[in-house]
Amino acid sequence: MKVLVIGAGNMGLTYAEGMGDSMILGRKRLRIYDTDPNKIKTLQEENKFDIYTSLEDCLPQADIVFIAVKPYHSQDLFEEMQSLVRPDQLFISLMAGVTIETIQEGLKVSKVIRTMPNLPAKVGKGVTSYTGAKEVSRIELLTARHLLDTTGTSIHVKTEKFIDASTGISGSGPAYVFYFMQSMLDAALKMGFTDYDSKVLVSNTFEGAIELFNQSDISPKSWINKVASKGGTTQAAIDSMDDNNVKQLIQDAAYAAFDRAVELGKK
Repeated sequence: MKVLVIGAGNMGLTYAEGMGDSMILGRKRLRIYDTDPNKIKTLQEENKFDIYTSLEDCLPQADIVFIAVKPYHSQDLFEEMQSLVRPDQLFISLMAGVTIETIQEGLKVSKVIRTMPNLPAKVGKGVTSYTGAKEVSRIELLTARHLLDTTGTSIHVKTEKFIDASTGISGSGPAYVFYFMQSMLDAALKMGFTDYDSKVLVSNTFEGAIELFNQSDISPKSWINKVASKGGTTQAAIDSMDDNNVKQLIQDAAYAAFDRAVELGKK
């Protein structure tokens, strides 16, 4: 099984590293294609993967092709790829907002899987939702899952609607967490803590809360009730957020990302 990653940007390299470090694939069967001279030079100096600057030299031989370019580059890339692809190849897209149908039409192929990765994949904690065209076999879906799992975990969803929905939850979600973290950091600094102490307080609070959640079947709402006593400090904070409608604002933000993903897909 030969895998080609087209695009050596953040996501392309993240998945290349994950797959290359896994027992499933190994670096010897992983190829990367890019056209950026600086990236190519860096990758060649690192000597981790087989690096290509010509699609003719790598695309026809690949069994599985990851497409990890910016969506606005996709049409030009498809035109360049079209004459080099084979009907038996499996294409896995990491591009946000580009539908399976668009890829099928652009490449004149049928076996396409669309994914929605997220940033924590860079540290092996990512979550990737994925779905495939009807022409993709169950074995191919399972193979794709094993490859995607090298950067964390993955979930198979029934339709592309859930890929767009995943964008609003997991795809864009890390930014929501960082937004909340930054707000808490700013509050800690205003209270007089140093930069270092603020970071320790906030990062360990998030890490500890997530570990509590993961190691139990207790809902976040129940954990809030365990921490917040009537008339206490935590309840004062929760009351403030409720009074300012924070819960609804977070949900609105997730739906804004979802709606934008759908809009991009239509374009």
